[in-house]
Amino acid sequence: MIKIALTGSIGMGKSTVARMFAAAGVPVFDADAVVRQLQGPGGLLVERIGALFPGTVRCGTLDRDCLAQIVLEDPAKLAALEGLVHPAVREWRQAFVDEHAGAAALVFEIPLLFETASESEFDKIVVVSASPKIQRARVLARRGMSEVKFESILRRQVPDEEKRRRADFVIDTGTDLSTTEAQVRDILVSLGLAGR
Repeated sequence: MIKIALTGSIGMGKSTVARMFAAAGVPVFDADAVVRQLQGPGGLLVERIGALFPGTVRCGTLDRDCLAQIVLEDPAKLAALEGLVHPAVREWRQAFVDEHAGAAALVFEIPLLFETASESEFDKIVVVSASPKIQRARVLARRGMSEVKFESILRRQVPDEEKRRRADFVIDTGTDLSTTEAQVRDILVSLGLAGR
C-alpha cells in the first residue's frame, strides 16, 4: 500500500484534487471533514472543547467562529485545541487504514501536514498549489472570511514555496480542471496505480 499525503495551503484546491483521486478509485481520507464531524452536533470533542474554552458551546453545539476568534491569535490556546483534535484525528485515520487494508494506495488530505511534522508517516507527498493572486481570490470569496483572518491563517502555515520544495509531486490548480485532472493521472501512472 502506498500512503499518499495530499496537502497545500488554504485556498489551493486540495478538496478538488482529492475528489479527482477518489474518482480515479483511490480511497481518500479527509482530515478536515473528520474535524468537522468531531466538532459537529453530537461530536466526540464538543464537550471537551467547551470545558477548555468556556462560552464556545451553546446548547450542545460548538460555535466554530467563536472558537476561531479565541485561538487564532493565541498560540498557547491554539496548541491546547490541537492537543485535543490531532490525537482524535489520528485515531480516525488509523481506522480508515484498517478499513481499506487491501487497497493499493490511499490518499490522506491533510492541510497541516508540514505544520504538524507528519510527513514522515507517508510514502509520497503531493502539494497542491496556485499563484498567490488566485489563492487570495478563492479564500476571500468564502463566507465569513476577511483579509485579517486570511493573513492570520497564512502566518501559521508553512509558506507555499517551502511546501513545493518538500513535495514529491506538485499539482498546479491555477489552470483549468482538465489540466489538473491530467496532473493527477500522471501521478497515478508514475506510481504504477493507473488502471487499478
